[in-house]
Amino acid sequence: MIQTCNLVPRCILQHTSPHHLLPILLLLLRTWWGSCHPQCLDYKPPFEPRQPLAFCKEYSKFGCCDVEKDEEISGRFYNIMENFDHSGYAACGKYVRSILCQECSPYAAHLYDAEDADTPMRALPGLCGDYCSDYWRQCRYTLSLLLEDVGNSQQFANLTATIEEDHRRFCEFLVLKDKEYCYPSVLTNAELNANLGLLNEDPEGCLELCLQEVANGLRNPVAMIHADDGTHRFFVAEQLGYVWVYLANGSRIDRPFLNLTKAVLTSPWAGDERGFLCIALHPRFTTVRKAYVYYSVSVKKEERIRISEFTVSAHDDNQLDHSSERTILEVVEPASNHNGGQLLFGHDGYLYIFIGDGGRAGDPFGKFGNSQNKSTLLGKVLRVDVDFNDNSAPYSIPSDNPFLGEKEARPEVYAYGVRNMWRCSIDRGDPVTTEGRGRMLCGDVGQNKYEEVDLIVKGGNYGWRAKEGFSCYDRKLCQNSSLDDVLPIFAYPHKLGKSVTGGYIYRGCQMPNLNGLYIFGDFMSGRLMSLRENVTTGEWQYNEICMGRDQTCRFPKLINSYYKYIISFAEDEAGELYFLATGVPSATARGGVIYKIVDPSRRAPPGKCSIKPSPVKIKGKLIHFHPKEEYVINKKPTTTAVPTTTTTTKPTTTKKKTRIVIKKPPMPTRKKPKPPPTTAATRKTTRKTTLPTTTLALKTTTKSASTTTVKPRTVQMAATTPATTSSTGYRTTSTTADSSRIAKTPTITTPSSGRHGRPLQYPPSTTSQYFKPQLLTTPSTKLLKQPHMTLISTPYPKAPDHRMTTAWPPYFNQTPLVPSYRPQRPLINTTLLKTQEEKLWLGEKLESAGEGNQVFKRPRGRGRGQGYKKARGGWRLWVGSVRLVSAEGLPDRGRVEIFIRGQWGTVCDDLFTIKSGSVVCRQLGFSTALAVMKRAVLGEADDSVRIFLDDVECEGGERSLLECKRSRVGKHNCSHAEDVGVICG
Repeated sequence: MIQTCNLVPRCILQHTSPHHLLPILLLLLRTWWGSCHPQCLDYKPPFEPRQPLAFCKEYSKFGCCDVEKDEEISGRFYNIMENFDHSGYAACGKYVRSILCQECSPYAAHLYDAEDADTPMRALPGLCGDYCSDYWRQCRYTLSLLLEDVGNSQQFANLTATIEEDHRRFCEFLVLKDKEYCYPSVLTNAELNANLGLLNEDPEGCLELCLQEVANGLRNPVAMIHADDGTHRFFVAEQLGYVWVYLANGSRIDRPFLNLTKAVLTSPWAGDERGFLCIALHPRFTTVRKAYVYYSVSVKKEERIRISEFTVSAHDDNQLDHSSERTILEVVEPASNHNGGQLLFGHDGYLYIFIGDGGRAGDPFGKFGNSQNKSTLLGKVLRVDVDFNDNSAPYSIPSDNPFLGEKEARPEVYAYGVRNMWRCSIDRGDPVTTEGRGRMLCGDVGQNKYEEVDLIVKGGNYGWRAKEGFSCYDRKLCQNSSLDDVLPIFAYPHKLGKSVTGGYIYRGCQMPNLNGLYIFGDFMSGRLMSLRENVTTGEWQYNEICMGRDQTCRFPKLINSYYKYIISFAEDEAGELYFLATGVPSATARGGVIYKIVDPSRRAPPGKCSIKPSPVKIKGKLIHFHPKEEYVINKKPTTTAVPTTTTTTKPTTTKKKTRIVIKKPPMPTRKKPKPPPTTAATRKTTRKTTLPTTTLALKTTTKSASTTTVKPRTVQMAATTPATTSSTGYRTTSTTADSSRIAKTPTITTPSSGRHGRPLQYPPSTTSQYFKPQLLTTPSTKLLKQPHMTLISTPYPKAPDHRMTTAWPPYFNQTPLVPSYRPQRPLINTTLLKTQEEKLWLGEKLESAGEGNQVFKRPRGRGRGQGYKKARGGWRLWVGSVRLVSAEGLPDRGRVEIFIRGQWGTVCDDLFTIKSGSVVCRQLGFSTALAVMKRAVLGEADDSVRIFLDDVECEGGERSLLECKRSRVGKHNCSHAEDVGVICG
């Protein structure tokens, strides 16, 4: 039976008629398909490790860990298991290992509730109910060790003490309510694992892909190429006659690589096929610094196609010398349409030119049309040699051209019978076997019934005008036995689209599932399509491509929509694929966008596809890229109510009560830190502590938020003799599991957040409450002269209206307000109320002792709290403090603002890199910066806010932006449209 992730209560299905059941199931399946997807904790798809994992072996083929992460988890496991002897190790090792290894699960994000950046993340993976019960019965005392592994040991000591003895609360904390995804059911779920790691397909077989916006504001972008010179630049041509240079970081140079707008023949009306149509760089561009262009031109009122050669400027590697133009070839166009428009260099080093049949309808020129007439260049694929032509003719004819010796045939002709080929590509070949290398594929626009994709071969006749696709167009020519045409590898009718745009076979590194997939589209319908060759039969399998749903594309920087008119496809230097589209098909409309094609189902292992672009000398300014489309990850998700469960009350039957005896699970021996060198003074104060096993009586009365603050007091421990215990599967110890969790000072929660700055979400019994100090009573009062502290729960306060996160330079005050230990995933939020947090952010002093917990009171003495200094009238922020201002109220992301000269100001994005972002994030208590967002993506300040810093260049180790290389404070050449933002993690 199909599992649907509990989308609809069973009672609904019970009252549904049979003829309505199938549509409902299909709808549920589509919903389930979009919401259940693999994802790692870094918001990226899973991958296959480059080497097999030694510890979490079950995820060696597909998961979220590489060898380095596997070794880290292994180290954490053995560090925990050092607390057990052999029998305890045997009993509990399997549970600890399984729980730790869920970070490697391909469904790790769901197990940790981390699929959504706006929701809290769990401390430990979600378990299934039965598994949790077994875990509680056999090894529940390992919970505290697992929690200490991800956070402050004191922070969790009292929490685990309250739930390890309570089966219900224990499993409420660990169990994941989604029974499809919880561990270990997620490993055995047939639907989840059937196509794990393969391309996502919807129920109709449509391949679900996502996109990344790369460039925008272009005027009918017709071509995008790269130089293959290590710089990873790409060159984008507009139909109007401009060619622009984009750097590997997405910035565009403000000076055009080429400007032929005065020579190019085109018009503003939509659908004009004339204009600047293509550009190709010499395959040895680093040494033969030449470019070749294909554009429409008017000569004495006669329309022509011109192929010209340019050389790179001697003064600027990012500009062509406009005075160096040399005409290679000109062909008269009898009509304004069917201009062809493709230039490319084959692996043989020759230049291939693709020219249309001359226009109008049905190729009406001559007895057989231009395409079947080898004495004209119209309707042909040409091949010429442009090497070593500086002191000779513009081109020469390759010696193996197929019609070189044929009478009346043009020697340039390589293939014929083409109608209007629009966008062709050369297959790089399989990265391992090189199979397919050098193949040439083209999309040939049809007449009124079919569009086709062709594999170009030397001397091939592609049938036009005798055939259109696989069917006859001119029946008389079609029945000619001498036609001997090459059939398309694929053709589709006009109900799918009316103008094919040829694409590329994916041979990149980042998306292994796409290898060998030919991706193309249709200009008129906006349909994305794909073909994959069956190597055995030689047939090509068709699949449509559709955009993944929001949940499928919920990864950083991804979008799932695009403009309809697909103009061209492209390949960058690393082999990744793109397509160029517009919302307004006019040569003068700035509606063009470049999209990168992304597979969300699988990525390459970390480090495999890293590139280091060669430096590029820039003359002029860089125009930074500012995406216009809303990222899927930033969309506000539509929440679905949790389905209510109908409980059927069974008839009560009287049974003889059986006493259930629960065997005590192994208790770990806590590893003690190495003692300092013993001196005469320390010997006098050294004590041994022994506490018998006791049941902790918790005081569960909830107090209001205004409870008087309890000052920290040291717990005095009485000297006792070690208790003798028998072996129970764990090391004999003088301290029991409960007593080892007793803190000598009160455990106070610290300002912390989950991954990406979010408070961690706990199960219902604890999520609605925050922790505050409370007295814990115990029967062992003789051993304690003062009661120790534990943590119980009261409701969370609402988030403050000030949507920002503030931090201060750590070097201004070395007296910390909170414990110096920083957990990898801070888990518990503070108890500050809204007004208190606002005051702290603004650097104001709290007025009364009752306003907040002791942890936020200014310490007496020299250190006044991190980021503050004493001034008349209260406390002031230190110069260099930073904060993140977020319109959504997210603490881990926002516009960067810095405190200088008594006020907050912004930072410009010029030269601001991920290293500079990490400096900001570390000040805020995060470990690093996940992304730097430029062009005010995370918010633009109003004109009343000053711009303080520009051209900030950090090495990554600085403690404040003021230590980085930068312009003088207040000196800048930018506006608030260039305010930089960061996303921390």
